[in-house]
Amino acid sequence: MTIYAVANQKGGSGKSTLSVHLAYWLIVNQQKKVILVDGDAQRSSSQWVEGMEGLKIPHQVLQSPDDLLEKIPELAEQYEDVVVDGPASLSESTRAILFRADIALIPVQPSGVDLRSAFDAIRLVKQAQSVRGGEPKAALLLSRAVKGTKLKQEAIEVLSQIPDAKLLKSVIHQRQAIADTSGQSAVVWQLQGKGATDAGIEYDRLFQEVMKL
Repeated sequence: MTIYAVANQKGGSGKSTLSVHLAYWLIVNQQKKVILVDGDAQRSSSQWVEGMEGLKIPHQVLQSPDDLLEKIPELAEQYEDVVVDGPASLSESTRAILFRADIALIPVQPSGVDLRSAFDAIRLVKQAQSVRGGEPKAALLLSRAVKGTKLKQEAIEVLSQIPDAKLLKSVIHQRQAIADTSGQSAVVWQLQGKGATDAGIEYDRLFQEVMKL
């Protein structure tokens, strides 16, 4: 049983996209019994999966710190894996999620604002680790990067120097197919075209790397 927290205070970092794709991948590729917890006031991920055709991803909206602290462990007893889409803030709700998670995934866009935000997220993870004796394990991943750009390489260099979190080698690049998934209530593996296929390969590579954590 694993509780995955997807956390970042910066909106637009790809939290909900990562959460929905991870939940789908765990169900389809790993044959896991998974529930997606939506901890964001915007309810992006829960509304996304509610509209999905075919595979139905179990989900629940939990937004208050007390609900998250109390109910995540209960859900972990009913499901093999729990994926928690955290709020777009470093609030008490985020802190509650990190106090229950086994793995904290922090998606970061290659921009100065996002990089600074990543340091703030890691600080909150470290606080949880100090109380819990090392958990959750923290992993940074570069999201919505543009291939061949100096900005991407600079972001990798900065993130790789953060001592308290592992930078995953897998990168999710900016693609229209990924941007289309939310509006179509789908994941990239359900879409047609080369962009969707390439994105699916990147997500598959990323989640296999996450499994090794």
